[in-house]
Amino acid sequence: MKKILLKNATIINEGTRTEADLLIDGNRISKIGKDLSDPAAEVIDIKGKFLLPGIIDDQVHFREPGLTHKGDIATESKAAVAGGITTYMEQPNTQPQTTTIDLLEKKFGLASGRSYANYSFLFGGTNDNLEELKRLDKNACSGVKLFLGSSTGNMLVDNEEVIEKIFRNTEMVISAHCEDESTIRRNLEIYTAKFGDDIPVKYHPVIRSEEACYLSSSRAIALAKSTGARLHVFHLSTGKETSLFRNDIPLQDKKITAEVCIHHLWFSDADYDSKGTLIKWNPAVKTSRDRDQLWDALLDDRIDIVATDHAPHTLDEKKNPYTKAPSGGPLVQHALPAMVQKSREGKISFEQIVQKMCHNPAILFQLKERGYVREGFFADLVVVDPEKSWRVEPGNLYYKCGWSPFEGVQFDSAVTHTFVNGSLVYNEGKFSDERPGQRLTFNR
Repeated sequence: MKKILLKNATIINEGTRTEADLLIDGNRISKIGKDLSDPAAEVIDIKGKFLLPGIIDDQVHFREPGLTHKGDIATESKAAVAGGITTYMEQPNTQPQTTTIDLLEKKFGLASGRSYANYSFLFGGTNDNLEELKRLDKNACSGVKLFLGSSTGNMLVDNEEVIEKIFRNTEMVISAHCEDESTIRRNLEIYTAKFGDDIPVKYHPVIRSEEACYLSSSRAIALAKSTGARLHVFHLSTGKETSLFRNDIPLQDKKITAEVCIHHLWFSDADYDSKGTLIKWNPAVKTSRDRDQLWDALLDDRIDIVATDHAPHTLDEKKNPYTKAPSGGPLVQHALPAMVQKSREGKISFEQIVQKMCHNPAILFQLKERGYVREGFFADLVVVDPEKSWRVEPGNLYYKCGWSPFEGVQFDSAVTHTFVNGSLVYNEGKFSDERPGQRLTFNR
């Protein structure tokens, strides 16, 4: 089994910074300590660089099966490891949708031997697959996904009786996209009557409004409280919603948790004029005040996780008029650099980044032996050079769709190495031939 010795690391883990060496033996972290040596190990000196647990992204859309002209498991996991993401949880709105146990297992088969990063998939709840969901083993996958507002793919769950039964009949984390569909439809009718299909994209956050988000998320949270369900609200986009979440108990004791995505922390409605439909997401990027309030909630622990909602579409698709342009964009390669940039600006500490992007996803989804730099844990690790500047350009993108909403942005730090299960899959712009990603296991 291969050994790799990382020398002179600044390890950021569990709220501390430690100067130490780290020995990888096979797929595990073998030793952490001062002045380590091993004659059988390949030595990599990372003096001056930060060593973090690999990033865990709890929400991505890699588009396989059925939509692979946008992206696939191989291409998007490759982009992910270039961005320091070693583990991802992929969403069920593919073609076919992941709404049966058989289709779930087929998806795991597609990832086996092809994924650069570790993987699990969410099982999609629908208006008519409750009995199938009841059969799903709690350790089979990362959780259940409910679209309580329409999104890419037709998986809207709008039967209130079914929603309550789902909440009552699973022990797994229920991750929910919360937007009230009837509110959105009313708003869309108003703007379609005025503009036709070519609605100016600046009205996107008016159509997919604060009201639509808050109404849906507050209703889901009330139902979770009444049923005792374990609810995780994906991609908060409004400041108003942050009042619904608690920060007075440890994450492991929370029954209701929240996530915010990179784009809602970076962009605001002021960017629609320059970015157009490239920053059209569901839920919508909203005001700078919303963005500031999301940051406040992230930093005071009402929001638990930072993720990407990576959702690639082709440029041709995104260039369609408003009503036909799909929502979503590619983000996995740039999520960690974007957060580190905010750290350099004094917005968030490196330790908090690790908490929100590594430790907390592992806690929330009860991942087995991942999410930390600990002896005996899987060697999922990322090295960041805090002084390596680079500009996002088409020539350094790894997304299959070939574009990024961050094009033209200069980041002042860079991911230099990414290890997945002890394998150096990304090294200074070069990729290993190995695809060492493994199916996630859980402590449930």
